[in-house]
Amino acid sequence: MARLGFTGDVMLGRKVDEAQRRQNRPVTAVWGDLTERLRSLDALFVNLECCLSTRGERWTRTHRPFHFRADPDWAVPALDAAGVEWANLANNHLLDFGETALLDTLDRLDSAGIARSGAGEDREAARAPATVEVGDADDTAAHDLRIAFVSATDNTPEFAAGPDGPGTAYLDLSEETQARETMEEMLARARRTDPDLLVASLHWGPNMVEEPADHFRRFGRWLAERGVDVVHGHSAHVFQAVEVHEGTPVLYDCGDFVDDYAVDSASRNDRSFLFEVEVEDGEISELRLVPTEIDDFAVGEASAEAAEWSRKRMRELSAEFGTRFETDGEELVLEP
Repeated sequence: MARLGFTGDVMLGRKVDEAQRRQNRPVTAVWGDLTERLRSLDALFVNLECCLSTRGERWTRTHRPFHFRADPDWAVPALDAAGVEWANLANNHLLDFGETALLDTLDRLDSAGIARSGAGEDREAARAPATVEVGDADDTAAHDLRIAFVSATDNTPEFAAGPDGPGTAYLDLSEETQARETMEEMLARARRTDPDLLVASLHWGPNMVEEPADHFRRFGRWLAERGVDVVHGHSAHVFQAVEVHEGTPVLYDCGDFVDDYAVDSASRNDRSFLFEVEVEDGEISELRLVPTEIDDFAVGEASAEAAEWSRKRMRELSAEFGTRFETDGEELVLEP
């Protein structure tokens, strides 16, 4: 059995970066009192919502209100300390400081042994799958679980990788036929790695939207029908519903995990979950949602009030999809 953690946006730049460096915080400070929980997982998978570099210039070719960059000298050890084994890079902030910072991000993750997908030196590399071998920490005799990841984003087309230029794996998901054709090619490449588990990670849709668009629902269900085992969605900054389609959990949006963003008092973008997937004999046996809360530029276990709010909201959002949860202490567990 393996326990895998999925999170939404991990943004380590701006005030998070400043707090870490100027206050000389330990690298684990961004994970707060969740550090041990994260380290107990067999692997942690995140959307990295910033570049990792001290170089580059702010993107000015098109209007960008925010630019996120973290010093890799602390940020990479922080990812490693939490047990991050893979990062999605297909998002709307990876080129905030241009191609130089993007390439630095690739190099620093590669040097740390953290797999990544969704960006690269050119379009072919950006669309390439990543693979992670996960062993069961409690059973040294267990066969490693091979997980393949494909990543794409429908955000910021100007960041798209070209035939000969670096960037992200951009897909216009509103052009459903073309998007499916491209994704089918990406899935075929991933299947050639002979994975036990196939994950599609999508940075899709606008900010602060609490329900997935109809074409995202169709795309998520299509991915499940094409044999994807987990659909890992993010981008909205608030968590959205969980749907189970043909046995595949579709996490439409995992919300924010750690950042420095202003908090909307209604949508509560500071509250979300650590999504834990238990895999046994190559099959998903449990989905568990651990309530989280952002405070002082770090993520931590949600307060009782915040956890209750998040559980109630997740149940409301997911009911439309026929998804039901049991309560286990402060946590939610997907009903069989």
